[in-house]
Order: sequence, then structure tokens, then C-alpha cells
Amino acid sequence: MTVPLFSLRRRGDWGIGTIGAVAPFAAFVAKHGFSLVQILPPHELPPGEASPYGARTAFALDPIYLDVEALPELTKGSLEEALGPDGRDALAYLRRAERVDYTSVRACKERALTAAFAAFEKAPTERREAFAKFCEDERSWLDDHALYVASAALHRNGDWRTWLGKLRDREPAALAQLAVEQKAAVARASYEQFCLFEAWASMRAELAKLEVALMGDLPFIVGHASVDAWSRPREFNRARSLGAPPDGFSPEGQDWGLPSFDWAAMDATDLAWVRTRTRHAAKLYDCFRVDHVIGLFRQWTKGAGEKMGSFDPKTEPEQIARGRKVLSAMVDEAGAGRVIAEDLGVIPDWARKTLHDLRIPGYKVLPWEKDGRGFLREPKGFDPLSVATWSTHDTAPITQWWDDFTPQDRAAWAERAGGENLEARLRVLFEAGSNLCLVQVQELLGDRTRTNEPGTVGGHNWTNRLPLPIEGLLEHEALGEFLGRVRGHLLATKRTKA
Repeated sequence: MTVPLFSLRRRGDWGIGTIGAVAPFAAFVAKHGFSLVQILPPHELPPGEASPYGARTAFALDPIYLDVEALPELTKGSLEEALGPDGRDALAYLRRAERVDYTSVRACKERALTAAFAAFEKAPTERREAFAKFCEDERSWLDDHALYVASAALHRNGDWRTWLGKLRDREPAALAQLAVEQKAAVARASYEQFCLFEAWASMRAELAKLEVALMGDLPFIVGHASVDAWSRPREFNRARSLGAPPDGFSPEGQDWGLPSFDWAAMDATDLAWVRTRTRHAAKLYDCFRVDHVIGLFRQWTKGAGEKMGSFDPKTEPEQIARGRKVLSAMVDEAGAGRVIAEDLGVIPDWARKTLHDLRIPGYKVLPWEKDGRGFLREPKGFDPLSVATWSTHDTAPITQWWDDFTPQDRAAWAERAGGENLEARLRVLFEAGSNLCLVQVQELLGDRTRTNEPGTVGGHNWTNRLPLPIEGLLEHEALGEFLGRVRGHLLATKRTKA
């Protein structure tokens, strides 16, 4: 079951899904035969950003996903005092909102976390000791993250490339001075991560009891303004911008405005950033999707003023070797069966062979699976080493997409499914030969809302919420009856246990 973390809704929440909502949602889907929940990246976003693929860190989680009312440092009275009358009005608005308002959510939770951190000084000794241990265990990324947050606040959350030279260039004396002068801000940033990872561990324990796995998502690369690009300037090439090669829609290719990997510098550290990030993901998730996996074989980059870009590496043998080296490192760090490749789009046969050799499954999006003559492939014949799905967060859910099919494709699918209704479409998916099938939550709820529309910018992207709170889903009789029939199809296709 695929659901963005921000989409989860509970009664009385603060206008966005939280880590604490994952377990109740997992209990709901487990009741109906599903055994895995997939979420989009939960990492900290910069102010004004909504896309989970635009995070300013590959490691830190976003405080907007905290259940602040559950923090032991806060009481109901202290929370109300921290919010104040205008904050309580904002919270009431957020609870009514149909979509996520990131700016308002962040402002409300910022007030709550300020009060919680102030109270943390009086926390029991064992809690402060647990915090100290967390800081020591996670210092490989946490120290840089906390310094970044403190410096960004001094520079009005500006891009680190605009900071004063000594901090921008990470001069040791300047960093040491920052750590002393902004001690409270550094500790506050670390405290927030302590609370987030504490909540995450509790959520994972609940999912384990439910026997529901958690699948995550690793964005391909970080942005120019990220903690990672600041703390590892040699490993991210800011002189060449990442993008996509020319195609029928973009004759000059695309420029994504992202740094590219400096593979030579990364090789000099034995891919330390890749390995550390993978180990971190393996702690967060049972398995995870690697976005834009072809970019680990070859990057399409442009230099300043260049009209056309080029591949790095340039030759096919070099590209095969690069992809195998990086993905092998990821499999080594994560463990067998935990890495899944997003291999959609134009993927050379040699890249798919490498993935198969490394036992990394790729994606099969049913409407896009066609043979050389343009005929739809039969899902029952999909390689078991694959993930089958009707849709992704970048497409419409099948509840909407079905209406956009050509009459020929819709008729072909209806014939295979034995009908055009949603239940029949799900049955076709469950019959796929793939070891894993994913269903967007919208497709079970009969919801036509899409999560993201690539190539567009606006409040319609990355803001969708469930039409009902999780409590309402459990109480909905018609939905329960429908999901009971869906569970029957899961049983018949051996996707779930009796």
C-alpha cells in the first residue's frame, strides 16, 4: 500500500500526517490483507518547499511529521500557552483544511517545539542520557545537520552558498565558534531529531507487531542548498548541473538545477556518502526504492553556458561498471532483498541486466508495459524479480487514469480483468507474476486525486490528504465491504495469508 506520509489524516491532527499515524494506518491495511506500507521521503524540507524530493538533507527527518502533543516535555497547558490565541486559531484552520498547508503547519509546530525544548532542560536524567547517546550514535550526520540549521537561522534560512565566507567554506575555527555561540540552536536541532527518531523507532516496533513491512524511497541526489553539498563539497559537482538527455518532449534535454555526483571524489572515499546513506535507510525501512536508478549508471550533465549536455561516464562499458559499483555497494550495506530500483523511462537493456544480476527488482507499471508492436504485456508473465503497480505518485491513480486510456487499451484491460470495475482492475494487478504488488491508497478508496503532476508547480502537488481520517476509514461500512472482497482476491492470488 503506497501512501505519502503527509497524506495520512487522523481526527484532531495538525493538518498533516505524522510518524504516529503510520501504525494505525498499517493496522487498517493489515486488517484487509496488506502486508507492506510504502511512504515517500520524510526528510527535512527547507522553508517554502513541498516536494519530498526537494529536502535539504539526506539524513535528518522533518519536524513537521512529529506528533508534538505526544512529547513528554509538553503538557496540554504548556502547549496551549505556546500556541497562543493566534496559534490556536491557525491550528483550527489546519484541522479543517483539505490539503496540507506546509507553511502554517511548520509555524504551529515550531511554537510547540520551542516550548518542548525549553522544558527539556528539566527532563528526567534517563531521558537526557538517551539524548546524549543518540547524539553520539548519529554524529556522522547529526553534527553537520545541527550546525547547518544554526547557521541557516543566522542567515535567515539562506542557501549556504550565500553565507559569510568562513561558514560557507567550513573553516574549522568558524565552525567551532558557531558551535559555541549558537550552542542552544545546535542543541535544539539535535533535540528535534532525537524526538523524531524516537517516534520512528516506536512506529517501527508497532509495525513489527502487525507484521507489516515499511518501504521507503531514496531521492536520486540532494540539492545545491543541502547539508550534504555543504558538508561534502568535493563529492558534489556544482559546476555541472544534473538533468535528462534530449527526447521527443525536450530536444535539448532537461536541466534539473541539481548538482551532479563527482564520482572520482566519491571513489576516493570508497563511496562513503553512498554507503552511509544506505545504512541509514536500512535503519529506517525494511526495503526502499532508489529513485532514477539509471542516474547511478550515467548522469546527464550540463556546464554553465552549454546548450547540449553529455553523459558521465561517456562510454557504455564505463557506465555499466559505474552502475554495478554503486549498486553493489548499496546492496552490501543494506543487505539482500532490500534495494528496489525505479527503472522507469528509457532504460538500456544492459542496465536492466545489471539490476537482474544484482537481484534488484525494477518496476512494472501496467499501462506502460507494452511489447515492440505496442501490445499490452500480460502481467501474469512478469518476472518475479519485479514490482507491479497500476500507477505511481507521478501519474494519476488508476481510478482516474483508466478514463484516460485509449479505447483499445481500456478494452484490452477490461477483457483481461473480466470487467471495468475497480475490483476487477485490482484482481489483474494481484495476478501479476511480480513478487511485490503496490497499490496507491487512492485506488482502494475510489479517490481520483493524484499526488504530483510532473512539469507543473502549485498547491495541487504534494498536498493531498486522505478523504477521511483513519478512524473514519475503519468505520465506513461500504468501504469495509469492498475491502473484504479485495482481501478475497489477495487470498485467491496468494498475496496474503488466510
